[in-house]
Amino acid sequence: MNSPVKPTLNHGHTLTSWDMDLRQLCDTELLLNGAFAPLQGFLNEADYRCVVEGMRLVNGQLWPIPITLDVTQPFADRLEIGQKIALRDPEGILIATLALESIWIPDKRKEALNVFGTDNISHPAVDYLYHHAGEVYLGGTLKAVELPQHHDYRQHRHTPDELKAAFKKLGWKRIIGFHTSSPMHTAQRELTARIARELEASLLIHPATGMAQAGDAGHFTLVRCYQYLLAYYPEQSTMLSLLPLATRMGGPREAVWHAIIRKNYGCTHIIIERDHASPDANDCNGETFYQPHDAQQLAREFADEIGIGIVNAPKMVYVQDRTEYVAESEVRLGETVLDISGAEFQRRLRAGLVVPEWFSCSEVVNELRKVHPPRHRQGFTVFFTGLSGAGKSTVAKALTVKMLELGGRPVTLLDGDVVRKHLSSELGFSREHRDLNIRRIGFVASEISKNGGIAICAPIAPYAATRREVREMVSTHGGFVEVYVATPIEECERRDRKGLYAKARAGLIKCFTGVNDPYEVPERPELQLDTSGISPDECAHQVLLTLERQGFIKS
Repeated sequence: MNSPVKPTLNHGHTLTSWDMDLRQLCDTELLLNGAFAPLQGFLNEADYRCVVEGMRLVNGQLWPIPITLDVTQPFADRLEIGQKIALRDPEGILIATLALESIWIPDKRKEALNVFGTDNISHPAVDYLYHHAGEVYLGGTLKAVELPQHHDYRQHRHTPDELKAAFKKLGWKRIIGFHTSSPMHTAQRELTARIARELEASLLIHPATGMAQAGDAGHFTLVRCYQYLLAYYPEQSTMLSLLPLATRMGGPREAVWHAIIRKNYGCTHIIIERDHASPDANDCNGETFYQPHDAQQLAREFADEIGIGIVNAPKMVYVQDRTEYVAESEVRLGETVLDISGAEFQRRLRAGLVVPEWFSCSEVVNELRKVHPPRHRQGFTVFFTGLSGAGKSTVAKALTVKMLELGGRPVTLLDGDVVRKHLSSELGFSREHRDLNIRRIGFVASEISKNGGIAICAPIAPYAATRREVREMVSTHGGFVEVYVATPIEECERRDRKGLYAKARAGLIKCFTGVNDPYEVPERPELQLDTSGISPDECAHQVLLTLERQGFIKS
């Protein structure tokens, strides 16, 4: 997909092209529009090493997060220092050219430990680094061709220069930036309004919406929620602007990064909350990745150098006796404090239960209910995997019939052989082609799940990394249930009417899973089946029980 090609540009020259992914596109936009100043492009190797090790560029300027262009090894092998590379968006539109200064293989473990404080893949940035980022990094100066086009919420899109000009026109002198990437509820609304009043400042609500894609209902829902909240703020001193930032959830370093970005957008202050830019997930020991005040402390350490005021946000709690939010430190002895955790809020959304007005305004709750329906109304994917002859297709067909009998949602069976015939007929059986076939199945399944349907997939899918990609692809839009059909290979060979195993053992078929190509056993499937001694209907019933237990079908 990202193999180098030689497009012809208007001036008649040809450049090697790289099709950027969404994160790279976000980084490129903010490099080009000045949000990442003082950077003029992707970090070269020397600057990268200094940033990883000490949060500074070679020239001593503060910069906490590595901004690099990661590519595949085959692509990098064709490059030479000094050449220019055309950087294109996922649709092939030329965004910028890169004057190549550095090509290197990074020490990703060192980057993870120094920048994010961990190499645990439960951290989203570490997972991206290890499982998604290319093997090779490129660095060099960028030259803009055209900024990425945003067709959504144009009235809330601003470059740093545009936003600073707007502040000047409005006569704003003291501007507080509020970073968020989640829905804002009443506690955040009261917090930001309180800080703006106390500092006699104007408020910029500046949510990071960088990874949103066309058709991403969650993104549109999120922005509608912000728009509803504007009615609760003073109109002349509050503004909403969308920031195309691909967040890393890097805790303390990310807080410093956010402060630099808001300074570049014209803010004089930034609100740093407890657990600012911390992942929702915990590490393998169940511990949080950062302490509650780590981000606030590091941001304050560099505030003067950045030239921005750091406002440490107090935790706001709802006091029932006063029917208002106050800082936690202001709660008096004997007063009743009410709270709803994030997990409890999600449970209430999915179960259709009441969410009190003191926690979140009804407009926001109603919007969120639309994209967080109860599980039995969500789309989902059942992904069977196992050796050839294990019984995947047979059980998948039986499950499809049972799901159609239940009704309520459209059901699509994506059998591995059928998909190869109609969607991947040009592919062979190399690892690269097998992975591409599974990704295609995953993409179709994610679209079905996103639109409320049920996708039942039955490929061999021998490689763990590709199965993980499909899980992530689908889970963004709906449920994902992996079923490992663990029928022993001896039974699979006994059932083999086409003699494929025998041909593979005789060397007549290459890359045959289980014989001369590996099958990587799933570590934590939602269900494991052995079809040796039970019927397809019994197996399908076990899948139904799993779906019922997880709430995807009603009991």
